[in-house]
Amino acid sequence: MQQRITMSKPSVLVTFDSMKNPNSGYFSFGKGLGDALIKENSNRFKLTYYMFKNTIYFFNRLVEIIYLYRWHRFFFPFYNNFDVVHFTDQTCRLRPYRVNGKKIMTIHDINKVHLPGSKQHKIDKHINKLRSYMAHCDRIVAISQFVADDVLRFIPEIKGKLSVIHNGADKLYVTENYEPTYRPKKAFLFTIGLLSPQKGFHYIPVLLQGNDYELVISGIETPHKARILEEAEKYGCLDRLTLTGPIADEDKAWYFKNCSAFVFPSIAEGFGLPVIEAQYFGKPVFLAKATSLPEVGGSVAYYFNNFEPAHMQAVFNDGMKDYANNHREAAIIEHANQFSWENSAGKYLALYEEVLK
Repeated sequence: MQQRITMSKPSVLVTFDSMKNPNSGYFSFGKGLGDALIKENSNRFKLTYYMFKNTIYFFNRLVEIIYLYRWHRFFFPFYNNFDVVHFTDQTCRLRPYRVNGKKIMTIHDINKVHLPGSKQHKIDKHINKLRSYMAHCDRIVAISQFVADDVLRFIPEIKGKLSVIHNGADKLYVTENYEPTYRPKKAFLFTIGLLSPQKGFHYIPVLLQGNDYELVISGIETPHKARILEEAEKYGCLDRLTLTGPIADEDKAWYFKNCSAFVFPSIAEGFGLPVIEAQYFGKPVFLAKATSLPEVGGSVAYYFNNFEPAHMQAVFNDGMKDYANNHREAAIIEHANQFSWENSAGKYLALYEEVLK
C-alpha cells in the first residue's frame, strides 16, 4: 500500500478541474478562490491544485499542480498523499471515494430542480448522485444560503455538516484609454452570461422601449440567440442590440464601468458573480427575484417580480430614477465590498483547520 508522505505542515489538494472553459462561471470562481487561497494561506498548508493540462491559467505556478487524467476516475495514484481534499464544485471528475483524508465539497447549485421542463427522473438521478458524493465528505459548503436551503430540502441527512461560504467577486479595473472590441455609440445596458433560456436575456429588449439606450449582451452563444433577436425585432430595437460573443476581462471591465445599468433576469443562479462585479462599480442592477439573486443583490438592487413587459418597464424606470435622485452609488459599492475572495478564502482555510482537529 502507498505510504502517506510525512510533512511538517498539512497537505491540501484543491480541485480546480472545472476551470477548463475560460468563459464559464466556474473559471471565474476557480481563479478568484485559487489566487486568494495562495495569498491568505500564510504558509499554514502545503497547497496542491488539481487541473486540466489545457487550462489557460495556472496561478503563476505558485503551487504544485497535479494534472487530471480520465483514468483518475478509477484510480488516483496520490489517493493517500493529502490530509484534506477540497472538491470545489459538484461535478467531481475526481470521485470523493477515490481519495483518503478529510474531504470537503462546495455545492454551487442544484438548478435542475428550478428549470421549467426538467423531468423528474433526471432530477432524481442528479440528486442521488450528489447524495452519494456528499456521503463520502466530512463537510459540505454551499455558496449561498439559497443553495444551502435547496440542498437540505432534497438531502436533509447532511444538515450537521453543511455550512455557507459566499463567493467573492473580482474587482475589475479598466486601463486608461482602453477601447473595447465594440464601443457603444450611446448610453447602454449591459449583461453577460451563457445565452441560454434560463438567463432570461430575451426579456431585456422590452426595456429599450421609450428610450434611446443600446443593449450589449456578452457570452457564449447558443440557439437561444434567435429568440433574443426576435424579441428585439418585436420591440423595434434590433438596431440597438449588440451580441458580442465571449469577451476578454478587459472588455468586461469596460462595459461594467461605462454601462448605465446591469440587467440580469436569470431564473436559476447559485450565486451570480456578475451582479457583484457590476456593484463594485456602483452600478444599478436589475435582477429577477428568483433563486439566490435577492440574497446576493441585497436591498440595493432592483427586482422584477415577473416578466410582464409593463411590470419590467415600471421597475426599470422607477429604479433608474431612484438611483439618480438618491445617489445610490456609494451604498451599492459598500454592499459589494462584503463579497471578497480574500474573505471567502479565509473561511475555507479556517474550515481546513477545523476538519483536521
